[in-house]
Amino acid sequence: MNKPLRRIAIFCGLLVMALLIRDNWIQYVQADTLKKHEHNRRVSIERYAQPRGDIIVDGKPITGSTETSSSDFKWKRTYKDGEMWAPVTGYASQAFGATQLESIEDGILTGNDDRLFFRRTLDMITGKKQKGGNVVTTLSSAAQKAAFEGLGDKKGAVAAIDPSTGAILALASTPSYDPSTFAGNSTDTDTKAWTKLQKKQNPDDPMLNRALRETYPPGSTFKAVTAAAALEHELVTDPDAKTDSPDPWTMPDTTTELPNEGNIPCKDASLRNALKFSCNTVFGKVGSDLGKDKMLETAEKFGFNKEQFVPVRASASVFPTAMDKPQTALSSIGQFDTATTPLQMAMVASAIANDGTLMKPYMVDRLMGQNVDVVEQTEPKEMSKPLSPDNAQKLQSMMETVVDEGTGTKAQIPNVKVGGKTGTAQHGVKNELAPYAWFISYAKADDGSSPVAVAVVVEDSQAERDDISGGGLAAPIAKDVMKAVLDSK
Repeated sequence: MNKPLRRIAIFCGLLVMALLIRDNWIQYVQADTLKKHEHNRRVSIERYAQPRGDIIVDGKPITGSTETSSSDFKWKRTYKDGEMWAPVTGYASQAFGATQLESIEDGILTGNDDRLFFRRTLDMITGKKQKGGNVVTTLSSAAQKAAFEGLGDKKGAVAAIDPSTGAILALASTPSYDPSTFAGNSTDTDTKAWTKLQKKQNPDDPMLNRALRETYPPGSTFKAVTAAAALEHELVTDPDAKTDSPDPWTMPDTTTELPNEGNIPCKDASLRNALKFSCNTVFGKVGSDLGKDKMLETAEKFGFNKEQFVPVRASASVFPTAMDKPQTALSSIGQFDTATTPLQMAMVASAIANDGTLMKPYMVDRLMGQNVDVVEQTEPKEMSKPLSPDNAQKLQSMMETVVDEGTGTKAQIPNVKVGGKTGTAQHGVKNELAPYAWFISYAKADDGSSPVAVAVVVEDSQAERDDISGGGLAAPIAKDVMKAVLDSK
């Protein structure tokens, strides 16, 4: 063979070898990845080839499936009270994918989870059609309804937790959306419904889960964390003893006075009265005296600066790690760069109510196969201990004073002991926008236990600016949610 032909033969051989290597790489190495790839239409066809399992609340499904006659997707997802439950379920759309529980637990809901392999194999042998399993949540329909209806046409969110376990009882966000409106396969109706919900088309961003994904300045509700830090680090040992708190108080290294809201008795006020009247001067000075390291330590024990997975991801709430003394003072009253999700503030109230133990929040109680076998059971798990039991009980007493005779009286429930803290957080440059109204709280049952802790934020409302307050707007919503839980026990 002459030299040119030999070179061509070698080159062709290398090409054939490259093709064989590539072919084997695709078939044996990438096969599983390609089989499950989101852009592989067969994956979507298989996902909707049979009815999805259901997401369950209080023993009843809040989802369903309906058979379709169009396209190659046989079944379409449906939702009951879709707007109310969207912050919990997310959506499963033939055209636009899936989010939240619908996405995270897709394997269980479709029946394709590896833990259901034995059941799938048995069904193949017996000729039964594959069915999805169910996701049983910790949610309370009564609490969710109270939260959703309480928010009404206001923009905001509610998170409610069982302090003893960390089980999430309510997770509401408004404005919301109905996942049923775009559950189909990109018909004109589905596409139009989807487009109307996008932030570019709808500035209210109804698809944003405000309970988990939006962080707000917490305002004076953060004073509960500062009070916990003062007790834990023994800056204050007696909540009823006077503090060394001038009014007015000039922040360290500045000539700037930290103002109080209105004519309230804050000079040298006890920690109890400072929480009752929401004294900026007292808590600003407490945070400054403790210093950023001790404040940061306490905030992080409550869960700040860390994402939570419930199992849906919740954004990390922020307590600044780099601050000077005046910034520490402002952060300690929920200003400066302090920002939090409603879930995080529900965790704060929950830990205080649970005698200082913070339980890890979760909203899936168990995963079940189609034959009602339990595939996975969630066990309550301790997350941290932000407070000692003694200090937690002192703070409970202080928060109960807030509701009994302070700024949180609209959260009172007859014959029920309720603790709470109001907050009205500044919003916008130089506070020119309507402030956020906050309320965090817990309620005690007859046996002294606390079956529910709640955080409410009202992002805006139709009320006049001077009428916007945590005690006026958010506390009544928290009251209804707590009462719903107590009445269902």
